Amino acid sequence: MSGTKTFDEKDLAEIEKLTKKYPEKQAAVLPVLWYAQDKFGHVDPSVQKLVAETMDLPEAHVYGVVTFYTQFYEKPMGKHVLDVCTCLSCQVCGGYDILNYLEDKLGIMAGETTPDGEFSIQSVECLGACGYAPMLQVTNDKYVNYLTYEKIDKLIDDLKSGKQPGFESNKMPQHENGTE
Repeated sequence: MSGTKTFDEKDLAEIEKLTKKYPEKQAAVLPVLWYAQDKFGHVDPSVQKLVAETMDLPEAHVYGVVTFYTQFYEKPMGKHVLDVCTCLSCQVCGGYDILNYLEDKLGIMAGETTPDGEFSIQSVECLGACGYAPMLQVTNDKYVNYLTYEKIDKLIDDLKSGKQPGFESNKMPQHENGTE
């Protein structure tokens, strides 16, 4: 079957290296799932089963980890996954407006992927950057803060042209006046 997913010898060696960093193999589920997601692009039920079998852990445990964290993709996603925070701080600052703007701009709804496979949008719980709301995360990597429609337009154009967002340095209020 062409859809069968497996780990090759290199993968198994890397997984063994990851699990040896932890006192119990159950504690290594997160890094092993990250490894599997990097390899397969997602951790659908067949990948979850493969991870569980490889680590000799219950499938229910692996499933619980995958479904707890929004950073794990249970289905194939676009090249660029835009996780838009819609928790309270981001809501108050326009998070849903940003989400709706992105949906209109890309012609898809949250939870969907563009037909060309370039973009997926997700509405997610807190990403831990409430002071920079509204914000989003690009494919489990860079945060884009203080979102505006113009900033979204530039982000989409940049991603389409292969340019990733840069690191944004944000000053805390106590540093704005030059005091610490």
